[in-house]
Amino acid sequence: MQLAAGVGGEAVKRVLAGLTKRGRWFLLIGVTLTLSAVIAGTPDMLRAGVLLLALPAISLVMALRSRIRLAASRSVEPRRTPVDTTATVRLWLQNMARVPSGVLLVEDQLPYSLGNRPRFVLDRVWSRFRREVRYTVRADVRGRYKIGPLTLRVTDPFGLVELYRSFTETATLIVTPAIHPLPSVRLVGEWSGSGESRPRSIASAGEEDVTIRQYRHGDDIRRVHWPATAHHGELMVRREEQPWQSRATLLLDTRVAGHSGHGRDSSLEWAVTATASIGVHLARRGYALRLITDSGGAVSASWHSAEEGPVDAEAPLLDALAVVEATKHASVGNWPDLLAGGGTSSGLLIAVIGKLRPQEAELVAGMRHGSTSALAILLDSGTWTSASERTRNHNVVSLAETEQILRRAGWGVVSARRQDTIANTWERLGVPRRSLEIPQPTVLAGAPDGGL
Repeated sequence: MQLAAGVGGEAVKRVLAGLTKRGRWFLLIGVTLTLSAVIAGTPDMLRAGVLLLALPAISLVMALRSRIRLAASRSVEPRRTPVDTTATVRLWLQNMARVPSGVLLVEDQLPYSLGNRPRFVLDRVWSRFRREVRYTVRADVRGRYKIGPLTLRVTDPFGLVELYRSFTETATLIVTPAIHPLPSVRLVGEWSGSGESRPRSIASAGEEDVTIRQYRHGDDIRRVHWPATAHHGELMVRREEQPWQSRATLLLDTRVAGHSGHGRDSSLEWAVTATASIGVHLARRGYALRLITDSGGAVSASWHSAEEGPVDAEAPLLDALAVVEATKHASVGNWPDLLAGGGTSSGLLIAVIGKLRPQEAELVAGMRHGSTSALAILLDSGTWTSASERTRNHNVVSLAETEQILRRAGWGVVSARRQDTIANTWERLGVPRRSLEIPQPTVLAGAPDGGL
């Protein structure tokens, strides 16, 4: 992108409006001395007044005669970064004019959350000048940030006039929630399955096992199913393995009434970080993911497959979670419709939920259908506030009642408090090891080995 400044009527208006504080004082004092000299008839005072008036005029002419043509481009690496990590912004500046210019001050526009605006002084900008500058940004709050546009300030040698020019190009930095590594656990409703690519852990409701599919380039000709080929009129091959597709739906509670605390130290941020960590963990295990939220009326209900790599499922999930906010209009009553909007309710359902009333818990309990495996992390949101002992006791009783309602409906439930880590909570959500152990037969005294 190029930027040019030259002579013109609009440029004159901008320059007159761009007088510095020093230039305004020179102009004011010059007008005052000139009027006073005319009234008093003092030639020496008149000469001083004319000189003070001439200096801003000279600076104006010098600013108008200057011609600047700069080309600029930028890149952000990486474009997506977790909170509390740095990203590098690279700027390329080039003087497209054949004549050199004076000292230039270049400033990039940044949101307050990314730090102070970086400034660079370019001295001796000769013809065909080219320079690369870098600076780093870091955000401790997730979100989508606009970097730019680049602004350019040109001053005259006396510092009486300032010209500002602005580029239009901007870049976007997505600051995602932090990702916590999670242990490998077996979840309720899982078993070992296999597909045509690799074995994977699958949810209790997968896709239908189809044994015939269309021929793909590279398939072994010995796998061609000739009866099916004759029936369909195109080459069909046998599937040698079950084509199960692991699926997981992540439900994030974004109700204002369901969360407590402020900023980074809030139950909502804990829930967002937990959802991001679980989603990335499942994507790297081969799951197709979808995220369900009731935030801003926008629902990310599309399935994001990880067949070609986990990033295909991670990126949409993290981009959506980067901008999630608590909303007052969000309601538990909307959740069944949001879940149904994904096209299918099959697969694993994992919900990260804030405080619920008994009526709301009954509604959530009914969201589990058939053999669908449903897991819930219930946040004890009262632990994110300095509530009284009476209020804390009430929250404990309410949380226990909610857990009981969900468990009766077949949900797997764990509670999470402010001091709990996400990894420990995820481990408690899995099947206990002792329930997976095979009991050994009891050998009675005096009986043969293996007898009863």
